[in-house]
Amino acid sequence: MKNNAAINPAWLAVAGAVGMATMGVMSRNAGVDAAVITFYRLGVGAVLVFAWLLAQSCQWHKPRALTLLGGVFLAGFIVFYVEAMNYTTMANAILVVYLAPVCAAIAGHFIWQEHINRWQLLCIFVALFGFAMVMEFRLDISGSDAKGLAYAALAMLAYAAFMLLNRHNKDTLPASQATLWQLAVGGLLMLLLAGPQNVMVPLEVLPWALATALIPGFLAMALTVAAMQRLPTAVFGTLAYSEPVAVVVFGWWLFAEQLSALQMAGCGVIIVAGIFQARFAKVERVAPAAGLTS
Repeated sequence: MKNNAAINPAWLAVAGAVGMATMGVMSRNAGVDAAVITFYRLGVGAVLVFAWLLAQSCQWHKPRALTLLGGVFLAGFIVFYVEAMNYTTMANAILVVYLAPVCAAIAGHFIWQEHINRWQLLCIFVALFGFAMVMEFRLDISGSDAKGLAYAALAMLAYAAFMLLNRHNKDTLPASQATLWQLAVGGLLMLLLAGPQNVMVPLEVLPWALATALIPGFLAMALTVAAMQRLPTAVFGTLAYSEPVAVVVFGWWLFAEQLSALQMAGCGVIIVAGIFQARFAKVERVAPAAGLTS
């Protein structure tokens, strides 16, 4: 694979977000427990990354603790998100979880002095408003929803921490190796959660499980980590909203889930906010090691 240092990391972020969005498609078609399909996304995804790195004959580097901790937060995000959907609606869970980029941008501003200028702040609010349009300005709360929203809040914090760790980790690992370690740590935790005896899936489900490992597990994660390492948190946070937009589009296109005019307009608002943010953001120039090269 050629060095991607010259590629605008905004495109890496969008491609990674769309790849992440395929997780719902894989899960719905596989029809297995969420913890099991997530194990394939992380654990088997780690095996694919490892095989690819072996083929590249790369020089191996020892990861720092923060890199491994990123894998813990990645697994935590998935576990808490799955639990949230057990107690509340998917819409409620997604709405809370996708406050993570805003949370990360604010933390980056106050803790790491990542200054948020007026333009970036406007794009963040426009993207949030567009996402609220996709949700049709509704947040239904009743009975057991409180527990689900608490899990969703934990998932949001874990996702925000994952973003910030990848952005501010001083580890000199190439993104591909950082991805390997984080997927491996997350996959191990998901294996413990699902139970070794439960991760063997029927043959008819195996193609979807392997596709989960390849697309959201391997390709999307590698692109996302590379983008996180090269983009300010506020910029990546806005571009991350491509994922829920892609989820909505996949639902309409593949599963005949209808979109209202308000939801379609919201998708457009989010896309426009991301394009303008990427178009005018100053991209950091980094060494080739921060890319996907090994």
